[in-house]
Amino acid sequence: MSQHFDLIAIGGGSGGLAVAEKAAQFGQRVALIESAKLGGTCVNAGCVPKKVMWYAASLAEAVAGAPEFGALARSEGLDWSALVAGRNRYVANINQYWDGYVEREGITRIDGQARFVDAQTIAVGDQQYSADHIVIATGGRPIVPRMPGAELGIDSDGFFKLETQPKRVAIVGGGYIGVELAGVLSAFGTEVTVVALEDRLLWLFDPLISATLRENMDAHGITTRLEFEVAGLEQDAEGLTLAARNGERLTGFDQIIWAVGRAPNTRELNLDAAGVECKPNGIIPTDAFQNTNVPGVYAIGDVTGREPLTPVAVAAGRRLAERLFNDKPGLKLDYDNVPTVVFTHPPLGKVGLTEPEARERFGDILTIYETSFTPMRYALNAHGPKTAMKLVCAGPEERVVGIHLIGDGVDEMLQGFGVAVKMGATKADLDATVAIHPSSAEELVTLKVPVRRPGDAL
Repeated sequence: MSQHFDLIAIGGGSGGLAVAEKAAQFGQRVALIESAKLGGTCVNAGCVPKKVMWYAASLAEAVAGAPEFGALARSEGLDWSALVAGRNRYVANINQYWDGYVEREGITRIDGQARFVDAQTIAVGDQQYSADHIVIATGGRPIVPRMPGAELGIDSDGFFKLETQPKRVAIVGGGYIGVELAGVLSAFGTEVTVVALEDRLLWLFDPLISATLRENMDAHGITTRLEFEVAGLEQDAEGLTLAARNGERLTGFDQIIWAVGRAPNTRELNLDAAGVECKPNGIIPTDAFQNTNVPGVYAIGDVTGREPLTPVAVAAGRRLAERLFNDKPGLKLDYDNVPTVVFTHPPLGKVGLTEPEARERFGDILTIYETSFTPMRYALNAHGPKTAMKLVCAGPEERVVGIHLIGDGVDEMLQGFGVAVKMGATKADLDATVAIHPSSAEELVTLKVPVRRPGDAL
């Protein structure tokens, strides 16, 4: 006989934990199924360990620039083993927190791989469990393309398992994972080459951000090779080789990292048994309320193909539980104007529409403001990464429909500006705000002359 619950969450990552926690707080009987450690990709092989290493890389850069400010600091290199050990302890503490929290909330934890038996029944091993509501929140996994020698590379999960610092690395992919890892490794002294199939880095971001990122990476000594189509990986006495479709070869690497994207973890769920629609790429279509095509079965997070961000999965999970168990039938997550940051060196971020997206949506009614400068942080250094900012404004009222930033501190400043965009702020609202001086953030409230107006030739 199967054990029955009000809600079963499949996946113990950000989304699954959020919906399970909220449902339990509303007095529901909840089960959480997870085949690995709690916390999902974010805690175990993503946001958290990445950010720890980003901080370490930022400290390394600060030490390198300290003498010119009179701070008599000197780097003796990186103790990779100490960094990895500390990072792993930090992650383990979060795992332990979630283990205890799930137990305290009265959530039944089930270890193993979940498979649908029907639309209301899940099997884990030989045991079956049923529920009135089942939430699929299984996240994603790194993609390794099928090609000769692909197994010679590692993915982002493999990066976090490295026991020694690689000396010369090729990263395949110019998306957020690729450029983040490139910045971290370069700051540690690793020689880094990034190859990408596209004609610019971070092709989903505004062109100004992509161009400034590449300029900063070039200045940092990172080699970028765009429109480079990898045909295979090889190994010889000189190390690992990237072979391009056009016959070009890049050689002598001791690690090659695949960073070409992620795919939904849906293959093992036996979705057909429940009649749940699943696209060939593994994405589960949902409506605005996270409903799948099967009543009582929902999907949140990366498996839905929407914004693949931890806070998005958490927000969707919490709103779903509120809707199901707290008498808020109209509650759903608004996926417009979601702020996001990429932890490059320096970081970058955006909220709202890029300029090309805004032109497609609004036509020729845009007013664009831009600025680019070297921040005061590097006033006494010979060189420093560039900061760039863009405001995308629409209509005669100049409503701010997009903010795009790259530079020191933008990761922290974007949250507040994200609130402003969400509330419908106009350029006049920003202008009416007294600037904080001296800071980089003040540029966003002191931009005066547009670089492009409605009617300007592009």
